[in-house]
Order: sequence, then structure tokens, then C-alpha cells
Amino acid sequence: MNIKTGDTVIVLSGDDKGVKGKVIAVSPKEGKVLVEKVNIIHKHVKARKQGDESGIIDAEGAIYASKVALYCSKCDKGVRVKHQINDGKKVRVCAKCGKEL
Repeated sequence: MNIKTGDTVIVLSGDDKGVKGKVIAVSPKEGKVLVEKVNIIHKHVKARKQGDESGIIDAEGAIYASKVALYCSKCDKGVRVKHQINDGKKVRVCAKCGKEL
């Protein structure tokens, strides 16, 4: 999986197509990612202790990693990634313009 926590991605398909957001969490085993302000779901939360509030909370739902692409600010769109070795370090690079992501 080429997407990591903290990356800026753009959604390729679905109701939130074209939305840019930051990756909150990655689940490589399931092949899913959590992106802020994308795939908002409503969770019904019950109060567990006295003083806790119950109600409906909006939260981000997981989406498949194949439905998002890394966002390149230079190309201004979602791009594919290639790997290069710079100064003995493996880095991710935009496949179109060569900018380090």
C-alpha cells in the first residue's frame, strides 16, 4: 500500500469524488483508509457512565485504498507513485512530474 498516515489524498470515486483530505488511519490488512471529512457516518452512542452524553455522532468511515490517490500539489491532481533511492533513502515520487511526496 502506497498510502500512509498523514498523506494528502484525493477521492477517485463514490459520493465524495474529487474531495481532498488528510489520511487519519491506514489498515493494510483490510486495504482501507480513513480520510478526514470523507464518507461521514452517523454513530448512535449510548451513555456508559453517569454524566456521559448519548446521541448521534458524525464520524469518518473507512473506504478502500484503491478509491483514493495521492495528491500532488505540483500536478494539482491524484497521481501514481514510483519509488526512488535518494541519499540511501527510499522515497515516494510522483510518477508524472518527479516531485517528492
